[in-house]
Amino acid sequence: MSNLERIQTVIHMLEEGAGSRVLRTITVILAVVATAVFYDVHAYRNFATQEAMDSAQVARNLADGKGFTTLFIRPFSIYLVQKYNTAALPDLFAGTNADLPRLENGHPDLANPPVYPLVLAGLMKVLPFQWPVETKETFWTDGGHFSRYEPDFLIAVFNQLLLLLSAVMTFYLARKLFDVMVAWLSAVLVFACQLLWQFSVSGLSTILLLVIFLGLVRCVLKIEEEARELQPRTNWLLALSAAAGAITAAGMLTRYAFGWLIIPVVAFLVLFGGSRRSIQVATACGAFILALAPWIARNWMVSGTLFGTAGYSVMEGTFVLPGFRLEQSLHPDLTTALWITPYTHKLLQNLVVIFEDDLPKLGGSWAGMLFLTGLLLGLRGEAAKRARGFLLMCLGMFIIVQALGRTQLSDDSPVINSENLLVVFVPVVFIYAVVFFLFFLEQMKTLAPEIRFSIVGLFVTVMCLPMIATLLSPQVNPVAFPPYYPPEIQQTAGWMKKDELIMSDVPAAVAWYGHRQCLWLTLDAQNDFFAVNDYLKPIQALYLSRRTVDGRLLTDCVYTDENSWGRFAHRALLPNQLPQGFPLRHAPYGLVSGLFFTDRERWDVASQPGTQ
Repeated sequence: MSNLERIQTVIHMLEEGAGSRVLRTITVILAVVATAVFYDVHAYRNFATQEAMDSAQVARNLADGKGFTTLFIRPFSIYLVQKYNTAALPDLFAGTNADLPRLENGHPDLANPPVYPLVLAGLMKVLPFQWPVETKETFWTDGGHFSRYEPDFLIAVFNQLLLLLSAVMTFYLARKLFDVMVAWLSAVLVFACQLLWQFSVSGLSTILLLVIFLGLVRCVLKIEEEARELQPRTNWLLALSAAAGAITAAGMLTRYAFGWLIIPVVAFLVLFGGSRRSIQVATACGAFILALAPWIARNWMVSGTLFGTAGYSVMEGTFVLPGFRLEQSLHPDLTTALWITPYTHKLLQNLVVIFEDDLPKLGGSWAGMLFLTGLLLGLRGEAAKRARGFLLMCLGMFIIVQALGRTQLSDDSPVINSENLLVVFVPVVFIYAVVFFLFFLEQMKTLAPEIRFSIVGLFVTVMCLPMIATLLSPQVNPVAFPPYYPPEIQQTAGWMKKDELIMSDVPAAVAWYGHRQCLWLTLDAQNDFFAVNDYLKPIQALYLSRRTVDGRLLTDCVYTDENSWGRFAHRALLPNQLPQGFPLRHAPYGLVSGLFFTDRERWDVASQPGTQ
């Protein structure tokens, strides 16, 4: 064979043979890696939400062999554990020195479902997490100053891998429902969705939940497909029904609100499950309950509740319990739980927000509008029609659940928060948006192939404009300050012993970055503070971040309760203005991220500015 023939053979292989598939695969991999690297260098941010730090610190306790315990102590959690131990286990905790709230030997975590912390704990066992803040290596610092926290970054990279997995799952789901063209466009839009990239670096469990939701949709479609067979296999249908129940339970154990999807799953089985639908419903519900039972039993054994503090989230954000008032309450008044009016007001108010902002912006671009319109199309395939029905049931359920479950966390971070359930619909939003776009493109039959290809490229570009703008904009500051500055949080926490209790307005950050037990600010700086300090466990340090120190002068500091923490912070900035009898009266010089008070000088006094 001549050299010319060899060259022609190679060219043919690259254009039409096996080499073309290899070349396309390499191109896709390079594009994926380049996007991830550029995003992480250009637009990455450290954790900026309380929920991300909370789940991460629970994961570290798991990795250290301490079980589902937490260093982030909520006063309401103290109330639940203490009340249960006092009433249910009087003999075990008898005596004046009994540790009723379990603050000495590991306070049980009552806020987080177990799956995501377990996954992160496994990641911490596999990867070499470096807990101290890096101050020398270039990537982790910028000009000698702190820039990125390595554990935050590693968790973000893991979630980005899950994002890639979700794009692949979207491809196969779209191909199953429609065709290859829809599959490729949908997968590209999912991977290039700026909203999902924001969630990937947030440290939240959202991307994992998205993968679970896609798995549930795929499982439900397999049930529908098998039920339409002339002779459906009963055992296979029962196995798939059990899988649907177990996947829904896995989603609930990742985020409790996800469990409400068992209602659409049951409804789908009733409508499209075939002749054995009653057995399938029983199987799905049985698998769902069995998967949840161990965790619910654990919660009951440590707190006397089914879902810990998370079970009361529907009460938070109502006009009787605004903000974080419930979680910061050491002696909460739960009589309002029986009232109907607060929940009605909360539902209606939050539905307005969802219908005005969240639904039209599904997918972080104009895709949300195309999705809602595309749902009205007359679809040909039976599977696509029934999938649409299931998705509409799930969407309706999540709208109600998100409206009732909204708390102050959503007000602090309106989009990137753990209460944003609608974001898991982003992949199916893109699928139906692409279908709607291609449907209208198909009507333009007179267009030349080159023009049609250009229109498709323009469509993808427009859908990806948020991501393109993010990558082309100036590099963001990776430090989520204010209020979180990990180097100083680690420094101040390092002055404390591991068994000592700190109180702070950013307890999740102190627990995660400082690895110290930290109690959330009580409702006031007097009665509740001393109720903990004098009767439960001494509070030996107080850390107030910019969140409190930078409060509004009149609203938070002057025209407020005499014992509020805002007024306390205002007075603490003045000489000799701490409340009489307050035990923490020593403060270091030179902190930039907030105020820090302890019971004694724990730092090198000679190294402090202004000291001799």
